[in-house]
Amino acid sequence: MNEKNDIQELIHLDKKHFIHPTSSIAQQQANGPSVIFTEGEGIYLKDIQGHSYIDGMSSLWNVNVGHGRKELAEVAKQQMEKLAFSSCFSTFSHEPAIRLATKIASLTPGALNAVFFTSGGSEANDTAFKLARHYWLLKGKPNRQKIISRTNSYHGVAMGATSATGLKPFRDFTNSLAPDFYYVDGSSIEELRHVIEQEGAETIAAFITEPIQGAGGVNFAPPGYMQEVRRICDQYGILLITDEVITGFGRTGTFFGVEHDGVIPDMMCFAKGVTSGYAQLGGVVLSETLHQELISLSRETLFHGYTYSGHPMACAVALKNIEIIETEKLVENAKLRGLDLLSGFQEIQSKRNIIGHVRALGLIGAIQIVKNRQTGERFQTPVAPLIVAEAMKQGLICRAVTFDQDTVVFAPPLIITKQEIAKLIGRLDKAVAAVEQVLQSKG
Repeated sequence: MNEKNDIQELIHLDKKHFIHPTSSIAQQQANGPSVIFTEGEGIYLKDIQGHSYIDGMSSLWNVNVGHGRKELAEVAKQQMEKLAFSSCFSTFSHEPAIRLATKIASLTPGALNAVFFTSGGSEANDTAFKLARHYWLLKGKPNRQKIISRTNSYHGVAMGATSATGLKPFRDFTNSLAPDFYYVDGSSIEELRHVIEQEGAETIAAFITEPIQGAGGVNFAPPGYMQEVRRICDQYGILLITDEVITGFGRTGTFFGVEHDGVIPDMMCFAKGVTSGYAQLGGVVLSETLHQELISLSRETLFHGYTYSGHPMACAVALKNIEIIETEKLVENAKLRGLDLLSGFQEIQSKRNIIGHVRALGLIGAIQIVKNRQTGERFQTPVAPLIVAEAMKQGLICRAVTFDQDTVVFAPPLIITKQEIAKLIGRLDKAVAAVEQVLQSKG
C-alpha cells in the first residue's frame, strides 16, 4: 500500500512541478508520466513497478556503453573529490580537459585537431555556427553569415540549433527564428548548388549535415552525397560542419559516422556518446587549418564560452567512457551486431505486410510502416506510435518518427550481444504482429 502511495505521490508531483522536454503537456497532465524509471543495467531499464525493458534507443541515442557502469561512477566520484569544478575562462585549464581534447583529436579523422567543449549537442552546433561566422569576420568577409542545412535534419533546440533544424515542427515552436538559415532537399546535390548560387557563395558561412539523419528518421544520404558536398564546399569556399552528436563514438560501426564516406569536415560537432550520457558534455572539433588561422588572426578575447565548457568531472567521465569503448571493442561490436539488427528487420519485413523499407548501419536503424509495400502508400494516421506503444507492453523501448513519414527507429547500446539482438527483434515482431492484426480487423 505504501509503495502504491509513493507512486501516486510521484505522479502528482511530476504533473504539478516537472515540465518535460519534447513531451505533450496535455498528455502528461491527463495521464502523468508514461513511465518512471528507477535503475538500469546493461541494455535494460527497470521502472518503479519492477517492469524491465530493453532500451532499444540507448535512451536518447547516447548510452553507448550501457547502463550501470560502476567504473564511470567511480571516476566521477574521484574527480569530484579532487576537483569538482574550475572555470576554463581566461585561459585557466585543468588536466581532464587537456587530456580529453588530446584524446578526441587523436580519434577524429584527418586533421581535425582542436576542441571547444560545451555541455551538449545543441550548444555544440550553436558554437559551430558562431565560430564559422567569427572566422569569416576575421577573414574580412563579414557577409559570409548564412548557414545551410538539410530538410529532415535535427541539430538541437538552442536558438541557432533550432533555426538550423530541418524539421519544421521544431521551428514552428517559436515565432522568431534566428536569421540567415536556409534549407535544401536532404538528398539533392543539385538543390544545394542552386541555393548557393542563388544566394551567392560570398554570403554563405557554412553547410551543416548529419552523416545519417537520426531524429529525422534514420535517413541515409544517397551514395556519393557527402563526397560531392565536400567538393561543392571547397569549390565555393564554404565551411563544412558535420553533426556527429548521434553518430559519433561508435554508433555506426566506425568511431565517427563520416568515416564511412571518407570525408573530412572543417568542423565536427559531438556530444551524447562521448560520455554515454553519464555526464553532460559536447563540443566542436576544428581542423588544424581552421585552428591555425584563428590563432594567426585573433587578437582579442574569443567572446564565446559556457560555464561548463571543459567541466572537469564530465571530461574525466568521457576519458573513461572512451577507454571502455576501445578496450571492449564496442565499435567493432556495433558493426557486427548492426548486421544482426538489419537481418532481424528483414526477417520481420518478410512476415509482416505493413513493414516497408528497413535500414541499419551499425547500431542505428529504422523500419518504415506502409499500407501498401508496392506503392509505398502510408496509412492515413501514422501507425508507428501504435507499434511503439505495443513494444512497451512487450518490454522494448523504441521511438516513432512521423515527420512526413511513418517510421520506428532504434539505437540500442553498443554492448548489446547477438542473443540480446534476437530478444529485441522477437519483442518487436510481437508488437508489429499485434498492431497489424488490429489494422486488419478494422479492414
